[in-house]
Amino acid sequence: MIIHIVGAGPKSNTITEITSKDEKKQLIGVDNGAHYLIEEGLIPEAIFGDFDSLSEENLEKIKRLVPNVFIYPPEKDETDLELAIQWAIRQKPEKIMIHCVTGKRLDHEFGSITLLIKFMNSNVPIKIVDEYNEIYVIQQGTHFIRKLQHFKYVSFFALGAKVKDLTLKGFKYPLTNHLLEIGSSLCVSNELLESEGSISFSEGIALVVRSKD
Repeated sequence: MIIHIVGAGPKSNTITEITSKDEKKQLIGVDNGAHYLIEEGLIPEAIFGDFDSLSEENLEKIKRLVPNVFIYPPEKDETDLELAIQWAIRQKPEKIMIHCVTGKRLDHEFGSITLLIKFMNSNVPIKIVDEYNEIYVIQQGTHFIRKLQHFKYVSFFALGAKVKDLTLKGFKYPLTNHLLEIGSSLCVSNELLESEGSISFSEGIALVVRSKD
């Protein structure tokens, strides 16, 4: 099962792509993201938020349709998205895809990306997606990356500490045992030359951003 979490940021066309997939899926709406799903004729399994951005009419409509409704006060220690991810992980999905959390407020966008780090040890792959990007976090070891026509560019960034012994194979700009430090732009906008490439490193955390123009 794949869980799709839809946030309350600018509506992304990646929501409409959910309906075209044959995978077994479960949908979660976060605040106004619940309304986005209903607009597309998709009924979420659960919704999270204070729902201050929804009209009372829309909220009542959603509450009649959705099995699991979690309403929280606006002032709390966790964001609505964090609470939704925690619930999603407990469902033991194959992976989690997060939509509609980029493209507007930078604090919300950055906060969403940091959640990828917080939950990287959950044993559930988590990605943030929008029309132009796919974002996820990887740890030490070897990871394989398939060439995708709709995401031409692949960038790597060091997070929290240095990424040691970074080795890239199958890329336009390969590397061998490189020390990637925070702030380095060396690994921005790389490209895969082969159908599949690999990234490996012995220590650290890397942010992977797959993008298109």
